[in-house]
Parts: sequence; structure tokens; C-alpha cells
Amino acid sequence: MLLNRSTFVTQKELSERSSLSIGMVNKCLHDLVDKGYLNNDFSLTDKAGSLLADSMVDSAIILAAGTGMRMVPVNHVQSKGLLEVKGERLVERQIRFLLEAGIKKIKIVVGFMKESYEYLIDKFGVELIVCDDYIFKNNIYSVYLATTHSESSYIIPCDIWFNDNPFRSYELYSWYMVSESSDSESTVSSNRKQELVRTSNGGNRMIGISYLRKEDMKELRSKIEDLLKNPNHYRSFWEEGLFHSNKMFVLSRVVKDGDYIEINTYEQLREIDSNSIGLKSEAINVLCEVFGCASDDIKNITTLKKGMTNRSFSFCINGIKYIMRIPGEGTDMLINRKQEADVFKTISGHGFCDDPVYIDPDNGYKITKFLENARTCDITSEDDLRICMKKLKEFHDEKLKVDHEFNIFGQIEFYEGLWDSHCSAYSDYQDTKNNVFALRPFIDTVKGEYSLTHIDAVPDNFLFYTTDKGNEEVQLTDWEYSGMQDPHVDIAMFCIYSLFDKDSCDKLIDMYFDGRCDMLTIKKIYCYIAACGLLWSNWCEYKRQFGIEFGEYSLRQYRYAKEFYRYAISLSSEGEIKCIR
Repeated sequence: MLLNRSTFVTQKELSERSSLSIGMVNKCLHDLVDKGYLNNDFSLTDKAGSLLADSMVDSAIILAAGTGMRMVPVNHVQSKGLLEVKGERLVERQIRFLLEAGIKKIKIVVGFMKESYEYLIDKFGVELIVCDDYIFKNNIYSVYLATTHSESSYIIPCDIWFNDNPFRSYELYSWYMVSESSDSESTVSSNRKQELVRTSNGGNRMIGISYLRKEDMKELRSKIEDLLKNPNHYRSFWEEGLFHSNKMFVLSRVVKDGDYIEINTYEQLREIDSNSIGLKSEAINVLCEVFGCASDDIKNITTLKKGMTNRSFSFCINGIKYIMRIPGEGTDMLINRKQEADVFKTISGHGFCDDPVYIDPDNGYKITKFLENARTCDITSEDDLRICMKKLKEFHDEKLKVDHEFNIFGQIEFYEGLWDSHCSAYSDYQDTKNNVFALRPFIDTVKGEYSLTHIDAVPDNFLFYTTDKGNEEVQLTDWEYSGMQDPHVDIAMFCIYSLFDKDSCDKLIDMYFDGRCDMLTIKKIYCYIAACGLLWSNWCEYKRQFGIEFGEYSLRQYRYAKEFYRYAISLSSEGEIKCIR
């Protein structure tokens, strides 16, 4: 491509740009002369011109739909592609390089914070393609939306920073870019033939940038169409469409390590540009204020697994590790943070959880010490289940009090009210709701004494950890839904989150009561399972408005509402619970 320029190009420049020795460059030039692509003065022949005309790049696709969850605490205020690095936004640098290469047809697939990309239409003349399913479909679906059968194109993740312009007006073959460095998480390795072979033990670091000629783009789209027929591939990466068996059908383009940097985390952004305005966030400001430190003193920021309600990340200050919680989308409508703060005041000193280092009753930010080597309850372990039920009963036996109640049936109505004009996704919702509400009079006659109840006492919120003395202890976390209620609701919550069947629910009830649970209490807990199933089903339907999907969990909660209503009815004497026929 350098030889196609009007200005004179030296063999030294060709060597530097191609990473080949001058001797190899000289050999290649003479080979091209012999094959008729170059004249004796190394200018392009008509044959070379025809090849270039057939190798023009038609378009570029930039993938920018994802949430970039690993960028916490930045991603909840800014999409990754709009992060500023060395004074320029990532996506703007990519667009600028594409335009400099003469590629004017640029499509950007957007989803998360899609409105923040709108200005690029006017500034650069790009086209935005909206992926509404970005939460539960990975970038394989984004590529499917943007590809056509008739165009050659670059495919570019929005979170790549380029040292130099990697794009050209012409590309002679299809390729996928990898680094010369190795990566234990890579699934491909480049061999001597420039083939990319699938590997299970690491290989060349995958950059994610690719170019496909028209015929290969057609094949990619066809492969992706086939993959997407199976819902199991909704979460796949688009590169799966490049494979024929254990080898990609495109060649590798191997680049120097450091020339192309993927920015996935806060720490990676700070490493490449410590002055980036993208590093500034409300969460970081809070940490600086709480600990009286500078942002540079906050080390080892690592995104933790996203919860169903919140985002969290760990960090170190002065060698001590902490966790910060940031409330998720729409949480302000679901959680009363002042009530949560009151709960922590009430349980402080009782040994059921670590007292927060900081909690803001207005915005829900919370900081706690990190429990090293902690694990959550293994629901397949009977020992773990017994320990959790023992801890839960110890908490209930304290009979702690707060000033607010968690009203299950009121919350069912509340979550439904948040749907606005949306109807339930379930066609028989009203019948199911009527049946569940028919359980209420029975519950009111047998409910136990109200005390502080966790409400979200699910396996993931029981943390097993090792003390300084080497003993394993367990504590409860995530108290944001807690309030006054019948403590036996916590047993029901544990069951439905674990997706237990009826037999497993019965076994858990037996563990909590040491085998001495009367039939009336079992009926009541079945009623709670039905009511709580509908509660969290309605909660899931609300969260779906924000593009947050919970898959099997959502469906199973609705099933609990229906199935355990029937179990409760079957255990009730005639007239105790009226059935909707």
C-alpha cells in the first residue's frame, strides 16, 4: 500500500513499516516485479491497479453496545467508547483514523447509553445502529445487526486505543488482529502459516479488530445466523463466527504488543493515561473524602461480580482492602436507603455482619472491609445449608426491632405500579395474582411475631470466611430490603433464590426447625414462597424496563407463585384458603 503513494518510498521505510529486514524487503520487491505487479522502477503496474481496485475497503463497524461492567466505578456514568485517553475519546480516535484512510461509511452499534453517541452523527456523519438486546445478547448479535452480504468491512471494538492508524483504503486479504504477546485467556494461536488455530491453554492476545473481504463477510454473516438459531449462543463473542472447526477462516495479523491496547478496567485506563478525565467519578470522590486520600492512593480497583441490584468493586488503601457498593439502575425506586441505614444501626455489634465503614443514606453508596478468601453458601452442601439455617435462626431469635415494615403484598402492588403502562409478560398474570392474594387471610391468622427480618436471606448473601484464629465463620450481607416481618419469610426467600424444588424446600424447612416444624407452619411457608415468588417476578418485570434481564430466575419466580399456591391449597382444610377456579 505504501508503494501506491505518490511520494517516493525508501526500502528503509518499507522495512520499518512492515517489520521485515531490508534484505527481505528487497527480495519481496523483486518477486513482485517478476509476478507483474511492479515495474522495474518499483512503480505499480496495471495488474496491481486492478488488484487494488478489487481490494478497496467499503465500510467499518464499531461495536459499542455493551455496558462495560468491568469499568466500575466509571461505567455507570459513561460508556467505554467515550472514555477520553490522552485528550481524545476512544471512538473519536477510531473514527478519525478511518476517515484519514478514506473510509467514510462508518456504522456504530450502540445500546447502553446509546443517546451519548448521537452527536457523532453530526460531527462525523456516522450511522448508529441500535441494539435493544444488548443486556442479554453479546457482541455476536451486534455484528449480525451491522453486517451485510455485499460489503467488505473492518470490525472494531470501541474500547481499543491505537498508537498509530491501523486502517488502510485497501486490504488484500481478510485478517483478525492478535498481538505477538501471549495471553492465558486467549482461545487462538497464530502459526507459521499465519493461521489462527483454536487453543484451550492460551495463545496470542486477541485484539478484536478484524477485516473481512466481501466473500468472507458473507460467510461470517451466514455462520452467525446459524449460531443465533441456538439461544445458547446469545452470549457468545462474535469471533465464534470466524471458526471452521478448530481454525479461523481468516489469517492472522500479528502486531507489536503495546500498539493496540484494550481498555476494560479502571486500572487499565489509569495505566495508559493517569490524567484522563474518565477516571473522575462521584464514587472515587467519595473514597477520597472518606479516607482523606488522593485518587492515586486508591489502588487495585477490581470489579466484582455484578449483583441483581447493585454494582460493587474492591480497592486497597494503605494496604487494607475494601468493597464499595454502587446502586444499580432504577434502585432509587426500590430501596429506601435511610431505612437501610437504620437497619445497620440496629444490627451493629450483634456479630451478624461487619459494620459499614461508610454508608450514605441518600445515594446508597456503602463501603465495607473486604473479607479475604470468603465464599458464599454452596447450596449442594448439606453442611453449608445447616450452618446457614443455624445463623439465620440465631438472628431471628434476637428479635431486633426497627421502625419500618417490609409488606410483601404491598410491595407486589408497588412493583406492579412501577410498570407504568406496561402489561405483564405473563398472559395469566391477573389470575395468578388473585390466587396469591387469596392466601393473605390465612397468612394473617398464623403469622408469627414480627421482628427484623433480612428479606434477602439468599445463599449468595451468606459469606463463609476464615478468622485470624483459623476458624470458619459465616455472616450475612446485603441488608437493603430488611424490615419488620414474620422471620419465616427468610426461609421462603432462601428457597426461591436457590431455585429449590418442593422436596428441597421441605428439607430446608426441616433443617431450620431441627425436624420439629408443625404442618400449619409448613403451610404458611408455602404461602410465603408463592407470595415472594410473585414479588420478585414483578421486580424482574420492572428491571426489564432498564434492559436488565434475569433469564431463568425470572421465569422460575413466577412458577413459584403458581406452584406453591397449589401446594398450599392442597395442605389447607376446606374454607381456609379460597381458590380462584
